[in-house]
Amino acid sequence: MSGPGGPAVVPGTVRIFDTTLRDGEQAPGAGLTAAEKLEVARQLARLRVDVIEAGFPAASPGDFEAVQRIARETKGGIAVAALARCRDGDPQRAVEAIRVAERPHLHVFIATSDIHLVHKLRLSRDQALAEAVRWVRYGRSALGPDVEVEFSAEDASRTDPDFLLQVYEAVVEAGASTVNIPDTVGYAIPAEFGALVRRVVQRLGSAATVSVHCHNDLGLATANTLAAVQAGARQVEVTINGLGERAGNASLEEVVMALRTRPTQFPELASQVQTEQITAASRLVSYLTGFTVQPNKAVVGGNAFAHESGIHQDGVIKNPLTYEIMTPQSVGLSGSQLTIGKLSGRRGLQGKLRALGHVVEGAALDDLYRQVVALADVKKEVTDADLLALVEQRAAAGPASIRLEGWSVTSSHGGRATGTVSLRVGEKARNAEATGNGPVDALYGAVDAAVDAVLGWRPVLTEYEIRAVSGGEDAQGQAVVRCRRSTDEADNPLTVTGQGLSTNIIEASLEAYLVATNKLQVGRGTSEGIGAASRGSLEELP
Repeated sequence: MSGPGGPAVVPGTVRIFDTTLRDGEQAPGAGLTAAEKLEVARQLARLRVDVIEAGFPAASPGDFEAVQRIARETKGGIAVAALARCRDGDPQRAVEAIRVAERPHLHVFIATSDIHLVHKLRLSRDQALAEAVRWVRYGRSALGPDVEVEFSAEDASRTDPDFLLQVYEAVVEAGASTVNIPDTVGYAIPAEFGALVRRVVQRLGSAATVSVHCHNDLGLATANTLAAVQAGARQVEVTINGLGERAGNASLEEVVMALRTRPTQFPELASQVQTEQITAASRLVSYLTGFTVQPNKAVVGGNAFAHESGIHQDGVIKNPLTYEIMTPQSVGLSGSQLTIGKLSGRRGLQGKLRALGHVVEGAALDDLYRQVVALADVKKEVTDADLLALVEQRAAAGPASIRLEGWSVTSSHGGRATGTVSLRVGEKARNAEATGNGPVDALYGAVDAAVDAVLGWRPVLTEYEIRAVSGGEDAQGQAVVRCRRSTDEADNPLTVTGQGLSTNIIEASLEAYLVATNKLQVGRGTSEGIGAASRGSLEELP
């Protein structure tokens, strides 16, 4: 079998294909604005993943623009991928979005399992095979011989193996340089998945790179991915924090650190990921999506390097290798405490930020320095966590057509609270007052009244959470809310996340609500629209 075009995997490496911005964003409530997706893409570039799957351009104008912006900006040899169904219109839109990339990567897919073909697509096996070949051939023709064209057989782990091999051979002949084996519903277990991957690798030989995309429905996504690498897969499709539909995807940090920590299990194989950027990437994605990382999460959880047992503490003090199989520094945890304060200066702040995995320069550094100085005036101690929270808050900043000019609230034991807000909605000033069951409820009611009076809709709160950024009575509070518009259809709402940060939890709560309200206003069809995944899936993806 003759091999297709497209760049090959560097010998001795496993290509890291990050799909946080596509599959990760499909987690309910994880929709990102175009600006937020670009910020995550920049961090993925610092992480040095091999491929950034930026989105699904055919889903919406906002998603198309986000993919195109990421494709235009991403340099340094990192590929930018766009996903497309094997259906007229999708591949053309994807090609248009990524054509500007330094390294375009077209990713087309169609389901191949009988359960999907019969019940979802209403296609025969022959029809699905013909569509797969047709759109792989289109991608190769549209992008040329040196561009990566990847084909995914959705629900591969539940597909008849003989038919699956027939499809893979056909698409490779048509020009696919990578074939992906998705465990779309997390059905496989490592032994059987490894055997399937080995069979595909043996059948295709050097004609194409074999990739895997594993979901976590049975908690086996990372295990299946590693079994696939041992069986010959040389591309893994993963997400930061394991974010994704349902139970999520294989976790980038787990897969990458397993390859690094267990070299004898993966002889002469490694990734090119700069692992010291893992913690910064994890925190940024968690902050922007509002999905908290569980404390016992491998590699990036708050307890990943914590030791409470006396026996464990004694061992770690004597030699960290007794209970730590990787160092905190290897994933970007410095282990130091923040020494930045009012007298530290911008250069010291910039150096500390760099040690924490963030590069901030120019006007952004000046603005952040002013925020740190202001925080130091109201807190006894400014911690690493405080500084990281300020950096992440800046990353989430977006256009604000609804601006807060003032607020007040009164509340007493056993009585109703009364809140007043002064807003500027576009060019219109609006004051509103409302009562509620507590100060936050009252202020949210006042915002609702002011926004509804000008725009004809109001935000509807669906989730609310307050987290302490650090310990102590003067800790900053981080408020996280999820909201939808009152005018949205109940079965297909646009859901967004808003974050607020302040030592005053009422102010943090109000700020979070206004951030979400602005995202809802932006998402009403403008070019900054929210990612398509938060508006409902076109159909289940790999």
